[in-house]
Amino acid sequence: MSAGQKIGEGKTEEAGSVIGSGICLFTLIALIMTAVMVGFAAPVAKLMQASQEAFDFTVYYIRICSAGSIFIVAYNVIGSIFRGIGDSKMPLITVAIACVFNICGDLFFVAVLKMGVSGAAVATILAQAVSVMISLGIIKRKKLPFKLSKDKITMNPVMVKRILTLGAPIALQDFLVSISFLVILAIVNGMGLIASAGLGIAEKLCGFVMLVPSSYMQSMSAFVAQNVGAKKLDRAKKALAWGIATSLLAGIFMGYFSFFHGEIMAGIFADAKEVEVIGAALFSIGLATPASSRVQILLCLVCFWRINRKNTSV
Repeated sequence: MSAGQKIGEGKTEEAGSVIGSGICLFTLIALIMTAVMVGFAAPVAKLMQASQEAFDFTVYYIRICSAGSIFIVAYNVIGSIFRGIGDSKMPLITVAIACVFNICGDLFFVAVLKMGVSGAAVATILAQAVSVMISLGIIKRKKLPFKLSKDKITMNPVMVKRILTLGAPIALQDFLVSISFLVILAIVNGMGLIASAGLGIAEKLCGFVMLVPSSYMQSMSAFVAQNVGAKKLDRAKKALAWGIATSLLAGIFMGYFSFFHGEIMAGIFADAKEVEVIGAALFSIGLATPASSRVQILLCLVCFWRINRKNTSV
């Protein structure tokens, strides 16, 4: 958002400083996450009450994925750069390539080399690495609307503070949602393998469906930020209104389909009837009951009303 706003203002030098500071900041965060999660993989698996049969595999998966945190963070930073300049196609292309590579990697490491869970984790990390390499290659060849040089890639205190100020509420929101899912995971893991498998299906389906609101959030933040920076407030408000309306309609449709027909989607991933039933139930509850989504809609509407009232009264 900060980079998009600076680009909209025409301040290309400051936009480069924002992105350079972001690269340094998130690289530091990735290294800290890697050290913590690799070192404490076993306690984390125990905290999540992983079953005895799957405990060792869980630890292997956490350690391998955590070791590749730098690629996961790098991909998200690069994706935010593309979205900040109004290009949402390149992240889509790189994700599509990563998905194909991930599927091929799963087949090779799991089916051919018989590496099991470890193979799936390695395939995921390699796919992220490939996506990062492709993105970096595109950035080098693409003409960017900001100036990014080696001297910009530093921890600029002003820019870091701005990034944290804008990003902290979003990070806190995602953190709280993740904590709630981890609590559910810890509870369900104590109920046996069938319940745990059902929860795994439900979480994958929830993640898939939540891509829609996540896409709205990312696209709207970049679009509105650029227009606010360019002092085109009417266009930003119009985009916000349409974003709220269309995302609400999409949410109603997905909520209905998930709550009343969740077994259709769960059945794609489960052969056992017990797993399918549990997965469908958890999937329906997980998407239909959180009050936070209703609160967020109300807050957006109130915020939009206040912005509109303020501008009309001037």
